[in-house]
Amino acid sequence: MLAVAVGALHEREPERLWPLLAGALPDLCGGELLVYKLDDWSERAGTVGMSAGVAAQFDALGDEDLGLLRSGYPFADHYATGPDRTPHTARRAAGRGWSASPTARLLGATMDMDHVLALPLPQVTTPITGCMVYRSGKDFTEDQLRTAQRLQPLLAAVDQQRQLLEQWRHLADPAVVNEPVATGDLTPRETTVLLLLTDALTATAIGRRLGISDRTVHKHVENIYRKLGTRDRISTVLRAQQLGLVPTPALSRGRA
Repeated sequence: MLAVAVGALHEREPERLWPLLAGALPDLCGGELLVYKLDDWSERAGTVGMSAGVAAQFDALGDEDLGLLRSGYPFADHYATGPDRTPHTARRAAGRGWSASPTARLLGATMDMDHVLALPLPQVTTPITGCMVYRSGKDFTEDQLRTAQRLQPLLAAVDQQRQLLEQWRHLADPAVVNEPVATGDLTPRETTVLLLLTDALTATAIGRRLGISDRTVHKHVENIYRKLGTRDRISTVLRAQQLGLVPTPALSRGRA
C-alpha cells in the first residue's frame, strides 16, 4: 500500500495514476482484475479503465455488454439510496439475485470471474465513482472488505491528485508543463499544493482537500519556497505566475 502511495505521489502524468492503481489494487484486496470508472456508474455513457489483464476481453465486448459493465450492477442502485460508501460485494448487495443477473453471466463468460467488490470513492455523492475488483471462486472475505475500506482514503487522495494535475496542465503554460527543469524540480504533490496556494487556501484547507496533515502541507510549502527561491505565499504565487506554473489572473479570466 505504501509503495502504491509513493508511486502515485511521484507521478507527474495524471492519466497514469489510475492505471497504476489498477495494477496494484487487486492483489491488495484479494482480487484478480480491476475496472475503474471516474464518472457515473450508468450504462448510457462513461469512460472505463481496467487492469491490463482484462483489456483483450473488454475490447471484444459489444455495446450491450459494455453497458452492463458501465452500470456496475448492483452497486449503482445500492449506493444511490444514501451516503454510505462502505465497500460491498455484489452478492452481499444483491443477494441471490446476483448469480442469475445478466452481469454475473457476462463476467463468467468473458472473464471467468464470479464475484465483484465495489470500491467507491468515499465522500462522493453524485455521480457515484470508483472501481470494481473481480475474482473467481469464493466471495471476498470480511478481512478483504476491511482492507478495501482502508484503501478508500488512498483512492480519494490519488484521484484528487489526478484532478489537480489535470487542472494544472490545463491552466499552466504548455511549454512549462513539457519542460520539467522550468518547474524548479517541483514534485507532482508540490505542484498540486502550489496550485491550491494560488487559490488562497489555508494549510488546513489544503490538507483537507488532499487528505494530509497540516504539518505535511507546511513541509511541502517549505520545499516550494526553497525551490522557487521565495519566502512567503505572495512572492511564491507571483514567481509561479512568472514561470508559467500557474495562470495569471488575466489569463484565467481569458480562458474562463
